Amino acid sequence: MGTPLEPRERQVQEVIDRLHEAYPDSTISLTFSNRLELLVAVVLSAQCTDERVNKVTADLFEKYETPEDYAEVDQDELAEDLNSVTYYNNKAGYIRDACRKMIDEHDGEVPDTMDELTDLPGVGRKTANVVLQHGHDIVEGIVVDTHVQRLTRRLGITEAERPPAIEEDLLPVVPEAEWQAFTHLLISHGRATCTARNPDCADCVLADLCPSAKGDSDVDLASGDAW
Repeated sequence: MGTPLEPRERQVQEVIDRLHEAYPDSTISLTFSNRLELLVAVVLSAQCTDERVNKVTADLFEKYETPEDYAEVDQDELAEDLNSVTYYNNKAGYIRDACRKMIDEHDGEVPDTMDELTDLPGVGRKTANVVLQHGHDIVEGIVVDTHVQRLTRRLGITEAERPPAIEEDLLPVVPEAEWQAFTHLLISHGRATCTARNPDCADCVLADLCPSAKGDSDVDLASGDAW
């Protein structure tokens, strides 16, 4: 017999089981065909919808195919190509600088370690986790995006507010085999039911597990995402 699960671990396992049943095909929704495209798409997705990013990258990835393409283009031109995403000027700078660093230090390849990825301009732990998981098949953490941040707090799985602290809270209670899927399941549920401003608690498969749905939580269900 295995070690009995603690209450929070039992809750998390039940959440995972129910969401797997509700969203059996849940996976990353960004469109990409190689590691560079993935890195660029994830940088662009910060505080921007994946749907919008996919519309932009449909043309972007035809124009820019290598790190050199991004590194050598004028920043104003790249920013113009990105002008329908949030913070496009900043993101253009991050992408150009990250590609220069990859050329100078990594032979033009997207790095495959957390430290090397987070050393790239514009790449934090969330972006690095996505690139490792979906570009290199390396899972060493949990991606905490706005949906994961919102749902784990509403479900009472964590009281932490910022993504790094939330990930630290989640790692011991989410089975390691589910670290990658956990993010995609919560994203799917966050989009379909537990939205930022109008969560549909009456039609939620997790309602009986959720202190927010039962009115036992201090988390503001009507609030938007903080990150």
